[in-house]
Amino acid sequence: MEQTTDSPVSEKRRQGFSEYRKSGGSAELYSQTEIGAPPEKIWTILMDFAQYPSWNPFIREIRGTASVGASLRVSLKPPGARGMILRPVVRNVEPFSEFRWIGHFLVRGLLDGEHVFLIKALEGGRSLFSQREYFSGFLLPLFEKVLKDATSRGFYEMNEALRARAEEQTSD
Repeated sequence: MEQTTDSPVSEKRRQGFSEYRKSGGSAELYSQTEIGAPPEKIWTILMDFAQYPSWNPFIREIRGTASVGASLRVSLKPPGARGMILRPVVRNVEPFSEFRWIGHFLVRGLLDGEHVFLIKALEGGRSLFSQREYFSGFLLPLFEKVLKDATSRGFYEMNEALRARAEEQTSD
């Protein structure tokens, strides 16, 4: 019997995926992909906000600085949905590992989202890139369809675009 080291989970990780999970009054949107580049390369691309319009199909623009407590202006364009402007505050910056912000729709408690980008080093100069957003608030049920569909696809498309850019730059 032939053995393989590829499990369905590792194959799913390599190909990339996105999923929406709900629990009580909160929800999580999660997406990950494996990238053939080291964390430093991915981090450099992720933090180069000025270049987002040239490669990122989901987060079209970020203005501001990646420092804890800083306010950002984030322009999102989920596939097949209307674009939106968010004004989150940076909560955590760990170079080559984590970038996190939190934002609110109009006021805290209506629809709150904490977005997390994570980079984990893997063997062979590869990395696991994931992004997740934790949602809560009174209006969450009204936004569920767009989160499950368009926003989830946006996460996936961004991950794939980041993978392509990082692997292209790594092979140069």
